[in-house]
Amino acid sequence: MSRTNQLLIALAALIIVAPLMIPGFSGSFEGADAQAQASLKEQGIVPWFAPLWTPPSGEIESLLFALQAALGAGLFGYVLGRRQGRKKSDDAA
Repeated sequence: MSRTNQLLIALAALIIVAPLMIPGFSGSFEGADAQAQASLKEQGIVPWFAPLWTPPSGEIESLLFALQAALGAGLFGYVLGRRQGRKKSDDAA
C-alpha cells in the first residue's frame, strides 16, 4: 500500500473518531428537521397536514432515505456519464 493511501486512510479514521472525542459532546445525532420540529412545537405552531404513511420503525425510514439517495446518485452519475460519452464521441468524429 502506498504512503498516500495510508495517509488518506489515517485521515479518514481521524475524521470519524475526532468528533467522538470532543469534550462536552452530548452524543445527540438529531438532525435539523427534528430540531426545527421541536422549535415549532415550543412556539405552538401546528402542522398543516399529516403524512399519508409512517414507516413502522426508524430503521425502515433510514433505509428508504438511503435508497432514495442511492437512486438519485445513480441517476446523476448516469446522466453525467452519458454526457461525457457523447462529448467524447463528438470530439472523435
